[in-house]
Amino acid sequence: MPFLQDSLLLLLGSAFLAAALMTLWIYLLMFGGRLEMSRRMVEVVGQNRPTIREKELSEPFLKRILTPLLKSAVKLATKGLPSEKEASLARKIIMAGKPGGYGPREFMAIKLIMALTATALLVLAEPVLEWRTENWLAVTVLAAAAGWVLPDIYLHQKIRERKDEVERTLPDVLDLLTVSMEAGMGFEGAMLKVVDRGRGVLASEFLIVLQECKMGKGRKEALRDMAARVDADDLTTFAGSVIMAEQLGIGLGNVLRLQSEQVRRKRRQRAEEKAMKAPVKMLLPMVTCIFPTIFVILLGPAAISLYQTFIA
Repeated sequence: MPFLQDSLLLLLGSAFLAAALMTLWIYLLMFGGRLEMSRRMVEVVGQNRPTIREKELSEPFLKRILTPLLKSAVKLATKGLPSEKEASLARKIIMAGKPGGYGPREFMAIKLIMALTATALLVLAEPVLEWRTENWLAVTVLAAAAGWVLPDIYLHQKIRERKDEVERTLPDVLDLLTVSMEAGMGFEGAMLKVVDRGRGVLASEFLIVLQECKMGKGRKEALRDMAARVDADDLTTFAGSVIMAEQLGIGLGNVLRLQSEQVRRKRRQRAEEKAMKAPVKMLLPMVTCIFPTIFVILLGPAAISLYQTFIA
């Protein structure tokens, strides 16, 4: 009986495989010419471009929901936005490296969405929390203010991080520029070497300068724009020194070497300044956390002995 069952299963599998191969052969016989013709047309003409609806459906579901919401919020948030405020915000976003690729209008919309979301969450949670009306209103106002202010805090933090990275990596970049120019490269070639070897803010900013120079912008204007985008003192000094050296005809190698030494000296002075500030900053946690513990350990037994001697 087991032998018969195995034979029956083998027969059924063979019949199924034969039927599948026969179906495939008939399909190729009927539509093989059309498939080959379509393949050759795609190779010669190219693949058909997807329609607008196909492009929209290919986007993630969350993005399809957030994009219309963000557009509506942009219209609402920028309705009364002054041009001076928008220009100032655009400059801050550029200094922060354009996080998320958003502009000033989208950034204002994000602030509005966060404030409204925080308010809506507290409104929905009000029956569960069972707070007094005054407390609930105060917390709701604070949450809305926090939602409005948090994007600005994040933006300032990104600006600070970019400046710190520039101040930390600029001496090494200047050394690489100096060595490259002393090896016979031009200034733009040395900048391209920095872009190829390095990563981070300076490499991306040098790449933007090179692209702007290729598009026809003068090197002086490109360097000034780079200094304005980052707004770091050391990078501004570097850009001004390079522009001054070109105007006066001074060799850039010597200028870059002096700039590297000066930037390293400034970095050492900043480190010494932070080291001198450290004891002052440590004073508060020592007074509030460490000293009371020491007093308890040292004076606790004496206080207990005095209590037992004079009072008990």
